[in-house]
Amino acid sequence: MSTGRDPGLQPERTRLAWRRTLLTVTVVTVLAVRLASTGDPTGALIAGGTVVVWGALLVLCWPRGTGTGPARTGGRTLPLVTAGTVVLALLGVLLVLRGLG
Repeated sequence: MSTGRDPGLQPERTRLAWRRTLLTVTVVTVLAVRLASTGDPTGALIAGGTVVVWGALLVLCWPRGTGTGPARTGGRTLPLVTAGTVVLALLGVLLVLRGLG
């Protein structure tokens, strides 16, 4: 009788999910920077904020997506990624409101 746990494909699915998250955030960042690059200071601030949040999410997601990070992070990663996603959404709303005005 085996006492070890057989994780099956779960670690690979988890790594792929983190990679998809990072890819999505990267695409959103590129689009936001492109839309915000009109030359005015407000657009520059929005683009800069988006790049800063992208960098933070890159630091959080990369180790999980490549399998080089710890398996357990004490439950800190998911709330931080959620907060980063909310900040990106708010920056997107600011970008849309700026474009409408």
